[in-house]
Amino acid sequence: MSIEETIKDQIGSHEILLYMKGSPEQPQCGFSAQVIQILMACGKKFAYVDILSNPEIRSTLPKIANWPTFPQLYIDGELVGGCDIVVEMYEKGELKLLIDSAGPDVAAEEEQASTE
Repeated sequence: MSIEETIKDQIGSHEILLYMKGSPEQPQCGFSAQVIQILMACGKKFAYVDILSNPEIRSTLPKIANWPTFPQLYIDGELVGGCDIVVEMYEKGELKLLIDSAGPDVAAEEEQASTE
């Protein structure tokens, strides 16, 4: 499977997916940490991919998404945006509505998306 196919599979296989630096337990940048806090506050299960341990994804995803920076949040297969957009949507209450309409209604937890 090509890296582009892997990325498309990851995005299509998870209702809520965050491409980030590090992991939810140990974010490696402040922007990733901020988005993780917001996702946890929204109370839905989400998946993540650590782009620092996946350099091919890190270099390929910005070209596919036409979005140059990380983190990148996807909901129902669509790019929502990066940290600034996520924060703005959260503050307006828009993000919670979007997240509530996606994925199973379970307690907030994270899982690492398969990178194979």
